[in-house]
Amino acid sequence: MTNLGCSTLLFLLAAAGVTVDLGGLKSTAPASWKEAPVSSPMRVKQFTVPGKDGDAELAIFYFGKGEGGSTQANLDRWKSQFKPAGGGSGEPPSKTSTVKVASGTATVLDVQGTYQFKARPMDPGPGEPRPNQRMLAVVMESPNGNYFIKLVGPAKTIDKNKKDFDAWLKAFK
Repeated sequence: MTNLGCSTLLFLLAAAGVTVDLGGLKSTAPASWKEAPVSSPMRVKQFTVPGKDGDAELAIFYFGKGEGGSTQANLDRWKSQFKPAGGGSGEPPSKTSTVKVASGTATVLDVQGTYQFKARPMDPGPGEPRPNQRMLAVVMESPNGNYFIKLVGPAKTIDKNKKDFDAWLKAFK
């Protein structure tokens, strides 16, 4: 193979992105997502999703079969991490949908507003308010137990990456 051929092959492999394996279900992450070292033993995979308005973080959690709480409990907890934009009272704008994946169903929460960031989500007390944030959070069923996926960051970064995120999620086989 020529040097040009090798360079082209390497470029194509790099452009393909990282394959994510969740208990035998696989999907290739978009090439723009940068795999990062996991920052907690509860995380099985972590990515930085770059954006002009600031980077977002994608983290995948797995606690074992039957662990991690119910889908509804997670949706409620994730929603509670957000306050309405401008500091109003009540719940922030959100919607929930379901996506068919090879293992069954993935329940997706889309919420935005002021994110109450905590380095360790279960720490007591209020989080650091981060305005203009958005989260796409997923409970994905698997024969080995549920996987929990969170993409959170600046709303504009999430907006620009939502189509890729949706395609990545639907591609798990």
